[in-house]
Amino acid sequence: MNAPTMERRHLPERRAAVREGTTLMTGLDYLAMALLIVGGLNWAMVGLLDIDVVATLFGPGSPASRVVYVVIGLAALYSIYTAIKLSRHQH
Repeated sequence: MNAPTMERRHLPERRAAVREGTTLMTGLDYLAMALLIVGGLNWAMVGLLDIDVVATLFGPGSPASRVVYVVIGLAALYSIYTAIKLSRHQH
């Protein structure tokens, strides 16, 4: 019985990238992902429990909460770039 085959063309490229010290995702990519998770969980709390954690911590409509919302929005925009970058490396 034959074992399932994998697309082996991409494995050496990944190994070479790891050996050279480069990865497909940077620290900024991981930071943006973490901010998106925080933002998504905040929106889940708003939708399910009517609790805005950011507004609770920093005050509703305060400059600090507005900065948090803007940073999370910028992380979302940056993640679009990251998704495109990763999709190009897989083809």
